[in-house]
Amino acid sequence: MGARGPKPLGKVKIEWSPNFAYAIGLITTDGNLSKDGRHINFTSKDKELIQSFKDCLNLKNRIGKKARGGSRDKKYFVIQFGDVLFYQFLLTLGLTPAKSKTLSKLTIPEKFFADFMRGCIDGDGNINIAKHPESRHPQLRIRLFSASEPFLSWIRVEIKKLCAIKGGWIEVDTAHKYCKLSFGKADSVTLIKFIYYNNMEFYLKRKYSIVEDYFGRVAELA
Repeated sequence: MGARGPKPLGKVKIEWSPNFAYAIGLITTDGNLSKDGRHINFTSKDKELIQSFKDCLNLKNRIGKKARGGSRDKKYFVIQFGDVLFYQFLLTLGLTPAKSKTLSKLTIPEKFFADFMRGCIDGDGNINIAKHPESRHPQLRIRLFSASEPFLSWIRVEIKKLCAIKGGWIEVDTAHKYCKLSFGKADSVTLIKFIYYNNMEFYLKRKYSIVEDYFGRVAELA
């Protein structure tokens, strides 16, 4: 009988917490699982988001820079690390190396879904303020983008169940091969209050500043 190799050591402590769930949301949207069954990559144009990801998982790996889409301009920040045990855990959640094509329902504890959702919004979502065409009052809008319609459908079902939103709709852009989950004004406000709760630790500041701006404008109109 041949000698067994050393048992793989995990860099990431696999234990659900708000910060852990936030990092899972980031991986789900802007992360990548290598086909080698070991490496996880997270890329973002926001260095703050890369640092938050690193802190959430207590990683010691350095942050690098890379180009995307055939460009030579290395304007994206990236962190990559190898962890067989964490990689295998991500597979059990429903993530895969080709997740953009296979992403669907994930196994996320309800207790930490708000943190997971905040990670998804920070990773590949959009928060903006529009003006009502008639009243000109500010209207909050949240959108989440994905190449997978089943994933966005699952997100919508979970959000409706956990924070009682009423709507949400999915648009499919076949030309650009992406889908968009959008929420109206009232649902966006409900969702914001769900994901940005008191004493949360990690969030992308430039997106949260839009939320603060919106509620500041609403207060002025009251």
